Amino acid sequence: MAKLYFRYGAMGCGKTMQLLQVAFNYEERGHKVCVIKPKTDTKNDTKLLTRIGPERETDFCFSKKTNLFKKISENYSDVHCILVDESQFLTPKQADELMLITIKLDIPVIAYGLRLNFRREDGGFEGATRLLQIAHDIEEIKTICECGKKATHNARFLNDRLVADGPDILIDDGKSKITYRAICPACYEKYLHENVIYLRNKKNVHSN
Repeated sequence: MAKLYFRYGAMGCGKTMQLLQVAFNYEERGHKVCVIKPKTDTKNDTKLLTRIGPERETDFCFSKKTNLFKKISENYSDVHCILVDESQFLTPKQADELMLITIKLDIPVIAYGLRLNFRREDGGFEGATRLLQIAHDIEEIKTICECGKKATHNARFLNDRLVADGPDILIDDGKSKITYRAICPACYEKYLHENVIYLRNKKNVHSN
């Protein structure tokens, strides 16, 4: 029986690189794969890009309204594996549809994504939460923090200062510098404390 796999990790841990490697392994053996990602992930348009170079065009990008079971069963039922990038952006219904693909079409599905959002909330990504609940197999892809410890948090920095609140999706408007870093809990708390001190000092300067 085919299974639904969820491979999660902090940003920069090599999720997309691993996905591309799995696709290569299947195709090297003469098997077909279907590589997809949500339209919510606007970076790189319809391509999957890695930080170290390798890239690939997706077979299709889907919206939150796409019925993945219907789409796969009508157009990709002959593939040997479905590979999903940025799976944290799935809807819970779409995660269930991936499970249905493994049950009714007997096609394994491997979903790669984040578990935590930048606010350190498990429920920050409903797709990831649902995958954690239903996947047959769950595996963490590990990476390290800038301090050398294991990185588990996805931290958002605005103009080089950590922000712990705001919209789930923040697009660079060209006026502010928006970056994300995978860091350990200790470094997250350190940056959070530094930001609290910065805001307090800034408030005192304006009040004087």
